[in-house]
Amino acid sequence: MWSTERTIADGDVVIVWLTRDMIQPLQIQAGKDFNSRFGNYRQSDFIGIPYGSKVGAKNGKGFVHLLRPTPELWTMALPHRTQILYIADISFIISYLNIHKGSTVIEAGTGSASFSHSVIRTIGSSGHLWSYEFHEARAEKARSEFARHGFLDIVTLTHRNVCKDGFTVTDTADSLFLDIPAPWDAIAHAKTALRKDCITRICCFSPCMEQVLRTVNALNESGFTDITMFETLLRPHDVAQVPVPLKISEISDRLKKAEARREVKRLRQIAQNQAKGKRKREDGEDGESEADGKRVKTEEEKGDELVEIIPETVDDGEEIQVNEPETEKMSVSKVMSEVRGHTSYLTFASLMPVHPDMAARKTFAEGV
Repeated sequence: MWSTERTIADGDVVIVWLTRDMIQPLQIQAGKDFNSRFGNYRQSDFIGIPYGSKVGAKNGKGFVHLLRPTPELWTMALPHRTQILYIADISFIISYLNIHKGSTVIEAGTGSASFSHSVIRTIGSSGHLWSYEFHEARAEKARSEFARHGFLDIVTLTHRNVCKDGFTVTDTADSLFLDIPAPWDAIAHAKTALRKDCITRICCFSPCMEQVLRTVNALNESGFTDITMFETLLRPHDVAQVPVPLKISEISDRLKKAEARREVKRLRQIAQNQAKGKRKREDGEDGESEADGKRVKTEEEKGDELVEIIPETVDDGEEIQVNEPETEKMSVSKVMSEVRGHTSYLTFASLMPVHPDMAARKTFAEGV
């Protein structure tokens, strides 16, 4: 298994996190260097530091993070030999196939082993994974990866075309996963490999609906039941914080205060316009001095009128400032309009156990 120690040791596999889009696996080898666009590093400097550490480059101009491998990180960092399954599909398949600790699972189509690593973690050391790959070069590369990761006790990898030659086990698997170009050709062989003393499940990974239809027909012909097809799509949510909506009474009070402020402003403008009109009608120097007196008087009179009209809580000579209290925030989410495109269709089916009486009758009929 991957290292469970706190610190990195020579020979361990680590995940080097460069950026969100640049993640790669690395097997630590003392004496070698690790070069990247974020600097040069001596791998011997990685030995002895805790997993999750941030390590700076020798020139001091870059850094990387060294993470402990997990199936999720491995799916993001693995070298692609084929198209792979991602976490959204993997988690759904493992859950719907009822794979758990101690399960025996068959996988046809090892590929880049993305699904395999998640299954291995789920079944643990008490379970077993039988994996089949028809492409010899890919099978060898997957086998070497399992050996480096310490999974050979849990995984049995076989180079084999299961559509023609079937599986190497009989009445063994609790669940079976087919990720091959023509899954309908392997359905009959899958029925032979699944256990008959309990309910077992099968999942077929198909990229198009035509393959789903052919697979469903093959499942029906082989006696599978509860046939269901799912499509897994990611729907990202845009999360933001917005003010908590006000109560109706608070909104009403705010409207009344705003109306009062508008009325104060309107009366002030009326008073100012009336004072300007009277000043324009005054002529001459004597008129100017007299107008000054009248202007003062007029403003005072209008001020008295305003005091009578405007509530006492409003000061005619100052700007009205409203100190809004800090509003409470709440988190809301909105589904983004664009959804990541289609990846596959997942067809599930169940195989019911054979009743002992039915098995005896079948044996008797075949003997007759």
